[in-house]
Amino acid sequence: MRESDPRHEQTPGAGREFERQVENLLRKGYPAQAGLTEDEFLARVMPLATALPTNGTRGGVFALVVRSGLVSRHEAMGLVELSGRWGFTEMEAGDLARFADLPEIALPSGSTYLVTGIATGRDTLNLTPDTALERIGAVGRSPLTIDEGIAVVTHHPDVLEAENSFSLLGSRCGDRRVTAIWLSKRRPRLGWCWAGNPHTWLGSASCASRVGA
Repeated sequence: MRESDPRHEQTPGAGREFERQVENLLRKGYPAQAGLTEDEFLARVMPLATALPTNGTRGGVFALVVRSGLVSRHEAMGLVELSGRWGFTEMEAGDLARFADLPEIALPSGSTYLVTGIATGRDTLNLTPDTALERIGAVGRSPLTIDEGIAVVTHHPDVLEAENSFSLLGSRCGDRRVTAIWLSKRRPRLGWCWAGNPHTWLGSASCASRVGA
């Protein structure tokens, strides 16, 4: 790492975690997937360092999100890795692209942003996604989108083993399906379930806030 590189200027706690996540994206080849040079990619990401949360660093606290307009969901899911096993989806690219973020969710305008205060929804295990969405809104939280869910398992894949699999209720396509991320043959998988069906192993992920540069 170059001495002049802004990533070299580490700050305690959240700053170190942010640097780890940036390095993770570089190692996985996100700049090339986005059709950018490393410097161009960093120019989109590094301003987020000024918006870091101050309440911790581990796992569910925050994740650096790269929106699907920059790196597609198919490509991003294939770059998820858990113990040497790569993520995947069997959803067709066109079908997956139909899932749009709910209009009531206020997303930052940039192609990258931070999602903070993440929870994988242990308190919503065995609840239908419909019921979970009501509960999430009632406590002032927001459901995760597909891009945000992929970001969580990109930076913190161990949550699928240490915590629980989770639905992504913040992106819908107009039918009764909701996407979810779980382990299939020990590999992270992006797929879908029905909004009215509960699962003992599947919660509904949410966040406290989203911040851009």
